[in-house]
Amino acid sequence: MNLDPEKRQRLLLILALAAIGVWASDRLLLTPLTRAWKSRTEAIASLRKDVAKGRQLLERERTLRDRWAEMQEHTLPGAVSTAEGTVLRSFDRWSLDSRVSITSIKPQWRQPEDDYRTLECRVDAFGSLSTLTRFLFELERDPLALKVDSVEFTARDAEGSQVNLGLQVSGLYLSPVKP
Repeated sequence: MNLDPEKRQRLLLILALAAIGVWASDRLLLTPLTRAWKSRTEAIASLRKDVAKGRQLLERERTLRDRWAEMQEHTLPGAVSTAEGTVLRSFDRWSLDSRVSITSIKPQWRQPEDDYRTLECRVDAFGSLSTLTRFLFELERDPLALKVDSVEFTARDAEGSQVNLGLQVSGLYLSPVKP
């Protein structure tokens, strides 16, 4: 097919303009619309996930509120000195119940936020392995809001009949809510 040069130039010009039009429509329309579509799809998926999570929370509201009320009820009581006294008396009670000898208790208050404090206690004790496990059992089953952060066992003698216990616990003290 032989075209005269003028028709060939016109055909090439039309093809070049069509190519530029396709490229421009891709850059100006298709790519931005595709990106917008993907971002909206991701946003919708995220919102659906949030709605599902919200529905689950609403379904569990009563259980969560009851658990929070129970946790608040068992936090460390009243004033700082009262809270410390409660924890120290609890350690005495647990050691008597389990026949463990406590060598030291080092309480230290921390206040990471304005609405709560934690009482961190380092406890050193010794006894047989069975008495120490009973001590830990008593501590864990008590309703007082104490969390065991770390436990270390070390043998005191060659047979392992006497064991040292290094214990790090923290207790929760919620500051009174101001109306």
